[in-house]
Amino acid sequence: METRGGVVSGWRLALLWLAGIDLRLTILAVPPVLPLIHRDLALDEKAVAALTGLPVLLFGLVAVPGSLLIARLGARRATLAGLVIVAAASALRGVGPSTPMLFAMTFLMGAGVAIMQPALPALVSAWFAERPARATAVYANGLLVGETLSASLTIPLLLPLVAGSWPASFVVWSIPVLITAVLIALGTPHLSHAAGAPPRRWWPDWRHPHTWQLGIVLGGGSALYFSCNAFIPDYLHAIGRPELVNACLTALNAGQLPGSFLTLIFARQLAGHRAPFIVTALGGLAGLAGLLTASPVLMIASAGLVGFAAAFVLILTLALPPLLAPAEDVHRLSAGMLAIGYTVTFLIPYVGGAIWDATNVTATAFLAGAAGALIVLLTASRLKLRDAAKQGMAANASR
Repeated sequence: METRGGVVSGWRLALLWLAGIDLRLTILAVPPVLPLIHRDLALDEKAVAALTGLPVLLFGLVAVPGSLLIARLGARRATLAGLVIVAAASALRGVGPSTPMLFAMTFLMGAGVAIMQPALPALVSAWFAERPARATAVYANGLLVGETLSASLTIPLLLPLVAGSWPASFVVWSIPVLITAVLIALGTPHLSHAAGAPPRRWWPDWRHPHTWQLGIVLGGGSALYFSCNAFIPDYLHAIGRPELVNACLTALNAGQLPGSFLTLIFARQLAGHRAPFIVTALGGLAGLAGLLTASPVLMIASAGLVGFAAAFVLILTLALPPLLAPAEDVHRLSAGMLAIGYTVTFLIPYVGGAIWDATNVTATAFLAGAAGALIVLLTASRLKLRDAAKQGMAANASR
């Protein structure tokens, strides 16, 4: 019996990991082919910025409607709906090719991911009520792997296989998403709502401090990562070091993986403590300071430290809703957290870019990242998690 339980748990962890990959796989398939899209559709730079920023904005805007879908369908079926939407919309982005079709399907794809993001913590709570931190670390590791796969393999491996066609590359990257949907549909049971139980609530509790605290921490950590991705290339060109762009961006993204593996190994010890947030926020600030130095080696290492810190904050924050909320409310807390977090993520780099434009001071390129790290530091220092986490885990374990 224990062996069968272990097999079921292993299978579900594998499915969570695959679903985590699908959260970013199709989105990060865009940057490598942007020059081809730019050429074929004659997009200006504002359109390019909108194309890459639209999914992030939707993560915040659609999180609460996603919570409603979870309340009506359940976490498993909402996850399946999100996967199918992402797979179909991703494959259809290149039809034409047409600019209206590209943007419409990018919008729909971002909405599908936004549905999945609050659904996965609810699925973690349903499948792993006693070990939510480890399960969260598994799917968050998948998320970071998904970012790396499409970003790194599209140009050297995939484009040669599809004769350099960016529409065909979008179709290929949608296939793993559809496979994940099929595996979850055929390999897991439906999570039925108990007979006579009251209808699931879906509207986030905007008055609860956890909704805002977790959202602001998530937004600060994500702003640290996305602002550095956006501004490192222009900063390095501005200071006359364009040869470091690829190395710094590679280090920034690769630096996330050690952070995810560390949280995976020590998930139980780290989850629910505020000290890791504080330490990693300080690490992020140190990494930003290192990017301002003149040493190429130190700049590359510092970019990796920023990636490590951002990944650590992301995973620890995603692990908190299943720890803090009753199982039936995990999607509500997750949706509120994501809505606030990704709105902050969208706004902070925008303001940082505007300050750089207004001042023409190159060092202000990392002002947005510093603001994000400081937000994590100040908000996390006020979090009171341990008692709330113990109460939430006890309630979920007694279901």
